[in-house]
Amino acid sequence: MSDTLRNTLLFAGVALLIVLTGVLQSWNSALVILNMGLVSAVMALGVNLQWGFAGLFNVGVMGFVALGGLATVLVSMPPVGEAWAAGGVRILSGLVLGAATIVAAILAFSRMAPSRARMLVVLAILVVGFFVYRAVIDPGVEAVEGTNAASTGYLGGLGLPVILSWPVGGLLAAGAAWVIGKTALGLRSDYLAIATLGIAEIVIAVLKNEDWLARGVKNVIGLPRPVPYEVDLQRSAEFAGLARGLGLDPVTASGLWVKANYGILFAIVLAVVFLLAQLALHSPWGRMMRAIRDNETAARAMGKDVTRRHLQVFVIGSAVCGLAGAMMTTLDGQLTPASYQPLRFTFLVWVMVIVGGSGSNLGAVLGGFLIWFLWVQVEPMGQFLMSALAAPLPEGSALKAHLATSAAHIRLLTMGVVLLLVLRFSPRGLIPEK
Repeated sequence: MSDTLRNTLLFAGVALLIVLTGVLQSWNSALVILNMGLVSAVMALGVNLQWGFAGLFNVGVMGFVALGGLATVLVSMPPVGEAWAAGGVRILSGLVLGAATIVAAILAFSRMAPSRARMLVVLAILVVGFFVYRAVIDPGVEAVEGTNAASTGYLGGLGLPVILSWPVGGLLAAGAAWVIGKTALGLRSDYLAIATLGIAEIVIAVLKNEDWLARGVKNVIGLPRPVPYEVDLQRSAEFAGLARGLGLDPVTASGLWVKANYGILFAIVLAVVFLLAQLALHSPWGRMMRAIRDNETAARAMGKDVTRRHLQVFVIGSAVCGLAGAMMTTLDGQLTPASYQPLRFTFLVWVMVIVGGSGSNLGAVLGGFLIWFLWVQVEPMGQFLMSALAAPLPEGSALKAHLATSAAHIRLLTMGVVLLLVLRFSPRGLIPEK
């Protein structure tokens, strides 16, 4: 069987699973899976750029995804005038002072000769700058968070169209990745994994605790949409007439139409990212990155700046993850920092890349759709299976109670089994790198 035919059959199989979901459950459920599959595919492409192209073991994926989600708030939500008047200027001034302190410490460290005096000067700059920073920003934060805390209590955003937040999310994640990469990419792969995981947890902790930025765990709800609202469609006589002409209830039709519009937007983004990733893969730069991945020592001997190239691909891959994070938050319509769990945005995305085929962009897309479908559908299927197995057992049976509670863990079991089967029978993934 040719590779093209095999790949076509694999994608057709995943498409059939989604269609069967629509037929057997509901088309709303099928479109929800499709949309999150598109977002997951973009996310998997970002991780594949880092691991598949360059061998960078980044387990801080959720941090960059969260920064993309933050971008939707900072770009699309309207500014809170009362909060800005109460302490917005103080917060901005404090942030500027904090950045100036870091820059001053870096300049002092780089320009002074190595000595005890250099360390004392750098330490003094950081300590004094920290106390000045806190003295300026703390009153502003308190004033902002105390402004109508039940409904706002944060500065808000720029009030721009939400779709602009998608590239901004990528840029925000890229900026964070550059800072992280400058300090962490010199580490060995296992230490790099630990560092990126720790930094991602710091990002999540900041989002959860700094209410002035994005309301923390109070969440930001009611984010603007790039597509119509269902209620507006239902009020439209033209749309209602068209829906009834197709034999659909206007409420059901409005939900399907909105989800289909999201799917079109996400498909366009995925197509662009995939095309750029393919061009990069087959370019001289892509061949160089794979050469560095396969034999870093030989690449250094050939005069390649390995650290610089690693930084490039780390920033690009993180930007793609940030873009996916902004898309996902837009789809959710709210920013909930507590939902950014390592299992969902690190383990799951890595499974997508490994199952699809590390180093293969097409494999990353396939893995994104397949693993997300299994992640969503396995638990209800497991519940049905466990109920069927427990039905013949008498009431009050310990085994029956155990089977009923086991369905909640079927997702993790399935991910492990799928990963083991792929690694055993197709160790390079379902669509291997060529």
